[in-house]
Amino acid sequence: MKKIQLFLALSVLAATAACGGDASGETNAQGIPEKLRVGIIPNVAPDKQGAKYEPLREYLAEKLDTDVDLFVATDYAGVVAALAAEKVDLAYVGGLTYVQAEEQVDVKPLVTEVDEETGTKEYLSGIVVRDDAPYDSLKEVLDAKAKFAFGDVSSTSGSLYPRVMLNTAGAECSSKTIDKCPPLSKVSFTGGHDATAQAVLNGSVDAGGLEVRILHRLERDGKVPKGELKVIQSHKVMGYPWVMRTELGDTAASTLTDAFEAMKDPKLLDLMGTTGYQSVTEAEYEPLKKHAEDLGLLTAGR
Repeated sequence: MKKIQLFLALSVLAATAACGGDASGETNAQGIPEKLRVGIIPNVAPDKQGAKYEPLREYLAEKLDTDVDLFVATDYAGVVAALAAEKVDLAYVGGLTYVQAEEQVDVKPLVTEVDEETGTKEYLSGIVVRDDAPYDSLKEVLDAKAKFAFGDVSSTSGSLYPRVMLNTAGAECSSKTIDKCPPLSKVSFTGGHDATAQAVLNGSVDAGGLEVRILHRLERDGKVPKGELKVIQSHKVMGYPWVMRTELGDTAASTLTDAFEAMKDPKLLDLMGTTGYQSVTEAEYEPLKKHAEDLGLLTAGR
């Protein structure tokens, strides 16, 4: 636990430094800062994430008529820290990261992507095992006292909802010690969905929690052989919100929401893994917040 806390603390310092200084406070006619600072959680390896989102940076800069600085944090806690330190104006976060940030800074959820697989604002968190593993249910994983991998501590579909599913199946994941989840023999944190998939694939753990659509993307990209991992249980999750520091104001919120909802370029939408964006409200994340409170994860990103 101490190692995890130290890692998070170091990530916070690195993230706030990487985001640059405070904005000047000047805004354009659309209520957008003259330099819009955008932060993104690393749901896959951070070095790959930054290059991926360059077309989005270009789209926002043109649509909002402003300069856009974009950074990918080293971990999920880094984006929370950057929001709290007012180093970021707009951020793409998981649902859990959003409710953690909300505990520290006044932020407003604007939009989330429509999931290509469910056709809704919800996507799937899943628990996976190797296809040749002797497990067909989560109960069998628990009965075997298996080794389990979560992604980032603050991941919604890689940490929070896998815990919800584990506890529902009879585990006793601790709300005080995040690396204890009996009867699982060992719990580890890989830092990302792709790393969790590889950990299960190479046998270093028996099962893991991850985002199902990322698993399918890894299969399409040839990084995970199709059919080698199987999802033995899944849970619907409210989509990743784009959140804004509330102090930017209502005009900025409306402008940013319109910019995402106006995104129609098929190539850009495909890059973002969606068919479009829809607005979201705080109320839609209340069930998620309750789970985070119950499982001791509401402040895990600090």
